[in-house]
Amino acid sequence: MNPAKASARDVSAQISRLFVHPVKSCAGVEVREALLTETGLELDRAWMVVDARGVFVTQREQPRLALVRPHIEPDELVLNAPGMQDLHIARGGVNKTISVKLWDDEVPAFDMGDEAALWFTDFLAMSAGASQASRAYRPHAYRLVRFDPAHRRASNPDWTGGVQAFNLFSDGYPLLVLSDASLAELNQRLLAAGHASVGIERFRPNIVLSGLHAHDEDRLGVMHVQASTEEVLLKPVKPSPRCPIPNVDPQTATISPEVGDTLQSYRQDARVEGAVTFGMNTIVLQGVGATLQVGQTVTADFDFG
Repeated sequence: MNPAKASARDVSAQISRLFVHPVKSCAGVEVREALLTETGLELDRAWMVVDARGVFVTQREQPRLALVRPHIEPDELVLNAPGMQDLHIARGGVNKTISVKLWDDEVPAFDMGDEAALWFTDFLAMSAGASQASRAYRPHAYRLVRFDPAHRRASNPDWTGGVQAFNLFSDGYPLLVLSDASLAELNQRLLAAGHASVGIERFRPNIVLSGLHAHDEDRLGVMHVQASTEEVLLKPVKPSPRCPIPNVDPQTATISPEVGDTLQSYRQDARVEGAVTFGMNTIVLQGVGATLQVGQTVTADFDFG
């Protein structure tokens, strides 16, 4: 990166945290570095839980998914959850192909088998305090699937400006970018109203930036990341509308409305028809194969267009 060009840009920030969410809507994994692929950070939303009809399932319907904690190993993904034995999923494992539905998309996916299906069915049916041995056998109401990498699932070109951007099981864009300052402002408002502060994990970002003012990320143009091998270019394209998931406590899976209610009071965004937004959906313009790391410098100009 040319230092003179970088210093001339409107803002300079740093990557303060990185998160990969291997299983959609389960807990994220905080990492110090991550490989950038065309679909976002490597393994992000590579797996997903579906119901018996093949429709995706998230914390909206099953808040207990927040308690499923992935661990990324060299050859496998290990899932643990309260009251359950660890589930080991081979990263290269392939079972039969099925069709699953994610929002309006029908996509092919690899079914991860009956053991994983029973594990999720048992856990999501488990009442608080019930032991695994006390639960009777039930049909596989839920299944775990992996995205078929041969399939190309594109982001909405109306938001990407016609740029082709591809996703695994994310809601629609490869990356979600959020700033520490935006969370700090929300927490100030929560504390002023007598509520507890919350962690950034509730918002499921991939890249967290420090050194910005609150919600500067809303107005950034192309972000230039000073990676070790080459300059990475990331473009924020769409404000991230917020569903009720931030109301789910990731430590307990309990639901309370204060986060959503507080955001509703100051974060309605005309760019998405008044929906409440927090963070920016972002696409990859350049740098596939580079490694993003905590501490890397990010520069950008503001885009008020």
